[in-house]
Amino acid sequence: MTVLHLLKTAVGAAWALRQMRELVALGVRVHVATPEGPMQAAYRAAGVTVHTANYDFPVAAPWRLPAMCRSLRHLVVEVRPDIIHSHFVGTTLTMRVALGKDSPVPRIFQVPGPLHLEHRVFRAAELTTSGPADYWVGSCEWTCRAYKDAGVPDDRVFLSYYGVDVRRPRRRCNPVAGMKVVGMVAYMYAPKLHLGQRRGLKGHEDLIDALQLCRREMPNLLGVFVGGAWNGARWYEDRVMRYGRARDPQRNVFLGTRTDVDDLYDTFDVAVCPSHSENVGAAVESLLLGVPTVATNVGGLPDLVKNHDTGWLVPPRRPDALARAILDALTHGRKAANRARSGQRLARKMFDVTTTAAGILTIYTKVLLESCADRHPASPQYADRGVA
Repeated sequence: MTVLHLLKTAVGAAWALRQMRELVALGVRVHVATPEGPMQAAYRAAGVTVHTANYDFPVAAPWRLPAMCRSLRHLVVEVRPDIIHSHFVGTTLTMRVALGKDSPVPRIFQVPGPLHLEHRVFRAAELTTSGPADYWVGSCEWTCRAYKDAGVPDDRVFLSYYGVDVRRPRRRCNPVAGMKVVGMVAYMYAPKLHLGQRRGLKGHEDLIDALQLCRREMPNLLGVFVGGAWNGARWYEDRVMRYGRARDPQRNVFLGTRTDVDDLYDTFDVAVCPSHSENVGAAVESLLLGVPTVATNVGGLPDLVKNHDTGWLVPPRRPDALARAILDALTHGRKAANRARSGQRLARKMFDVTTTAAGILTIYTKVLLESCADRHPASPQYADRGVA
């Protein structure tokens, strides 16, 4: 089986690398089309054939689309994939425009996050470009429900989480004596004004406000923010840093993009995911390492962070609710440890990449069988099955 993956970045998206590496180990011939970037070497090392190309839909430069479509069609002829597997909205739109609704090659869109589904215009734009060759893999339960509610047949929607490697046990250390550490790990996504956003998607400002509320009861509270600007939005990173330092210049610490994230988690008493829209986010990392976790009740976060069981869930855009949950976790150590252990067990069960990649291979098989049935409806084994 040959599968062509489409990515819009070779800087992040390590989850796609982990998945492809396991698919190669399972015997799949994996190709990836991705822009130039540091991740390309890792793909090659994993046994993936790399094609340097950017197929992210050119919203800001639509005149580039015809050339992109010709390039993608040429690549499909060259690779002759059994399935095309796209990981972003932009690459999915380009794929569908280039190949048409009646493409003979089955196409999977594995949805990395629910943001476009939360807005009617963007949801409609994605769905109206789809055709009989298209299937969806939601990477959280919310996404799967959204597609089904929008009228996509159940047998064309699958659930598969992006897997992670099994992590080491947590080595607890606190670098600042007498301080409690609340940490957040996320890139800083600039607000999208066309979506009505005034604060960043990941909720950095909300956590800054929550920490200010917490310090009224717990002054010895250090807020640590790990992750720099996403996609070159340095102006927004600077704005967030100014916002945090204006409220507490000593106890809000910004570390930028780091490569030692696991070690930094070891210093956290509580990890917070205050996103406004999210898949499962950094909650996977924190709970795999047994760190008590507070998250917002959006997207796929409730799949893993279950209130009163594996962590704390609060409404989005509510610094007051974040503050109450953080204080509860910090002041009730036994409860926090018990929830973290439960979350760690669940995360290991749900997100082991060897299991999730095997699930993707099963989805490939089902899609190919369905595609074969659609092309040969008179075959006896498919005689009673309709075409979606």
